[in-house]
Amino acid sequence: MVLMPGCSSVSTLVAEAARMWNLIVLSYGSSSPALSNRQRFPTFFRTHPSATLHNPTRVQLFQKWKWTKIATIQQTTEVFTSTLDDLETRTKEAGIEISVRQSFLTDPAPAVKNLKRQDARIIVGLFYETEARKVFCEVYKEKLYGKKYVWFLIGWYADNWFKIKDPSINCTVEQMTEAVEGHVTTEIVMLNPETVRGASNLTSQEFLNQLMSKLGGKNPEETGGFQEAPLAYDAVWALALALNKTVGPLKAKGRRLEDFNYNNRDITAEIYRALNTSSFEGVSGHVVFDAQGSRMAWTLIEQLQGGSYKKIGYYDSTKGNLSWYGNDKWIGPGPPADQTVVIEEFRFLSQKLFVSVSVFAGLGILLGIVCLTFNIYNSNVRYIQNSQPYLNNMTAVGCMMALAAVFPLGLDGHHVHRKQFPVVCQFRLWLLGLGFSLAYGSMFTKIWWVHTVFTKKDDKKEKRKHLEPWKLYTTVGVLLIIDVMSLMIWQIVDPLHITVEKFVREAPKGDLDVLIQPLLEHCSSDRDEHLAWGGVWL
Repeated sequence: MVLMPGCSSVSTLVAEAARMWNLIVLSYGSSSPALSNRQRFPTFFRTHPSATLHNPTRVQLFQKWKWTKIATIQQTTEVFTSTLDDLETRTKEAGIEISVRQSFLTDPAPAVKNLKRQDARIIVGLFYETEARKVFCEVYKEKLYGKKYVWFLIGWYADNWFKIKDPSINCTVEQMTEAVEGHVTTEIVMLNPETVRGASNLTSQEFLNQLMSKLGGKNPEETGGFQEAPLAYDAVWALALALNKTVGPLKAKGRRLEDFNYNNRDITAEIYRALNTSSFEGVSGHVVFDAQGSRMAWTLIEQLQGGSYKKIGYYDSTKGNLSWYGNDKWIGPGPPADQTVVIEEFRFLSQKLFVSVSVFAGLGILLGIVCLTFNIYNSNVRYIQNSQPYLNNMTAVGCMMALAAVFPLGLDGHHVHRKQFPVVCQFRLWLLGLGFSLAYGSMFTKIWWVHTVFTKKDDKKEKRKHLEPWKLYTTVGVLLIIDVMSLMIWQIVDPLHITVEKFVREAPKGDLDVLIQPLLEHCSSDRDEHLAWGGVWL
């Protein structure tokens, strides 16, 4: 058995080659999801869980804070690409949308700008610590932080990673500290939070004390591999316990571990079975492997509050159990919205304006009734008779119909239900159309009659030619019939219906997460978005 690889890139090479010599490989720090491929790495185990173990925790937090839309940004390496592919699968199953997915190789500036441009709010970042500093320097420049945003990062960075001076960025420590405030991290539990004596007869705190004494006063944050030390310690115990477990089965077959050689698959198979069934309490927690050889463990959830990380919960993905402390702290009043909330708001006609115009229209109708009554009452007067009273009456009726159209034109969703609106649309059209035809047709006919009488003369007697009344009424009737036929064809072929028109969104004062979408209901047809009749928009 090989107990050696500490990172995914090394484990990939060693584990793929180890099967050629029938060797079991046990890693303590590799997290690449690709290493879970049993066909490619048939003899690989690890006490560090796969990076995909973070994803159930992330999905659980998205659901807890009621987020359904997230964004991601990743460094283009295999471990982060496969982790993100797994996250995308899990979010789809949970009904969560990854609306923006950005990646970068060395320069994260374009990717961060795209996140800003596409209104990303809840952002999962997958990159190594050195790239994390580059990303958050750009985050500060683009102002992609604060009460509107939440960043999810990997938890195995050093606690002071954002304070380390890095010549590759041009941001100060104060700027970096401001940009990273409030972000959430998920990390595999590497030190058992409970006081339990396991196979090594040490509690996690006793192990930590012994480790600190071995460091001789060195700062753990500056000591490489400090966080993974419990996993490495438990890997040694997993190896020892597995080897002990093979003694009985091998003895029953008349074999010993000392008989192992690179061509002996039987002993390798016994070691594989023993390691695959491992189950013991270690300083990093309960040690057990899944079918792909990856450690199953809890996930620690932390949040950066005031420049230091605070534990806000644990998540057990095997049982779906979230242990929550309730001490999460936000820059704003609470968890931010996952996107800009657009509130649709219908705009209605001012009631004061509608009442005022209706009063004037009513007065106009009343005046029309007075004129109509006067015309009928004095129909025997010679001056009235000479002015074509029937044309005058039609003009008065047409004007009253046009004025009456003011009332249905002022009706909107504030007064009428959407199902009844098409009726109002047709009523507007017919009332205004027929009223305009009567009023305009009568006036046009009278003007034409006057023009004809006073311009056409008899060649011999130079007398004004008399125009017969029936010709006048016929002219008005023809105009009216044309309008009625046009309206009927319009109503049958392409009837008016209610249409909701959207206008430019408005941002209310003091609220960065809300936009008002003004909506306006109006009448239209499919072949003509805006209809005009008689100079009045319908």
